[in-house]
Amino acid sequence: MTTWARSLRPGPALGISVLAVLGALLAGTLLVALLGMNVKDAVAAFADGAWGSPYAVAASLNRALVLMLVGLGFVLAERANLTNVGGEGQIAVGGIAATALALWHPVAALPFGLAWVLPMLGAALAGALWAGIAGVLKVKAGTNEVIGTLLLSFIAIWMVYGSVQSEQLLRRPMTTSATLPESLEIPDPTRMPLLGGDASMPLHAGLPIGIVLAVLVAVVLTRTVLGVQLRAAGLNPRAARRAGMPIAALTVGVLCAAGALGGLAGACMLQGEQYTLKAGFSSGYGFDGLVVGLLARGSVPGVIAGALMFGFLRSGGINMEMVAQVPTALVVVIQGLIIVTLAGAALAIQRLEARRGLA
Repeated sequence: MTTWARSLRPGPALGISVLAVLGALLAGTLLVALLGMNVKDAVAAFADGAWGSPYAVAASLNRALVLMLVGLGFVLAERANLTNVGGEGQIAVGGIAATALALWHPVAALPFGLAWVLPMLGAALAGALWAGIAGVLKVKAGTNEVIGTLLLSFIAIWMVYGSVQSEQLLRRPMTTSATLPESLEIPDPTRMPLLGGDASMPLHAGLPIGIVLAVLVAVVLTRTVLGVQLRAAGLNPRAARRAGMPIAALTVGVLCAAGALGGLAGACMLQGEQYTLKAGFSSGYGFDGLVVGLLARGSVPGVIAGALMFGFLRSGGINMEMVAQVPTALVVVIQGLIIVTLAGAALAIQRLEARRGLA
């Protein structure tokens, strides 16, 4: 049975993961009760924020899309035994590029949807180039890609801060001392089209693009020569090099591809929802996407499932904080509990599959 077919097959692994999530949510509910808060109100606020209306569902799916793109980049690099932890920075440079192109006057006048496609492509290119720096450093200087991608993320975050602080870059012209350090709103033609037609259902065109990319990544990893080469390069680079595989090109190329997905995630946030570049606009999505990729265990369906879970969890947590006055720290703790229990479930699944001869 192929890896793709195994990853889709229901069985004990799915049951273990579901029980792990339910156990973490139950523990989170107990924490809410122990802090003296109304559990019923907190749960109702969570449900309302996550899926209580068409707007909530669309917002949750938009958040899941960003996490999915970052997670796809992680599993793509992981196939070559590379760890891309720079999703936050790749989102940041993607947002900068998308904003700069969207605010460039000739772009808004482009026909046939190019006005929103071009900034999106620019964001993907920016993310690819940013991750490619870490790839080149690894190939040429032996720098560990974990260190390279992580440190580049901090640089990118400060680049966003600098861009929105300087009027010579992307900051909107200051009219008073109270003018916020942010960019101008991007023009309407450069915004991703809404699939629902209006703001009451803000699901945007990034979703079908993300689905296509997920299928493409799955096919590349499981059905192509490139997927085999990436696995070979990850398992034994020396043997793969002797077999004639271009290890350096594969390393840089797969990190560029992962970065492009991260940059595209930044474009989805900027062009699909926020429309204005602000410091901290990425809101930790890059790090949450990293967790999604880690928990997926190299499986594209696992990335999709994890992204959906964390997307709805983030939406519900935001509403629970605003409506039920649940502290932000507690929401983070609940999310951490889910991560820990899923990590434990992954270990249990691995041992179960080993016993059944599937690992």
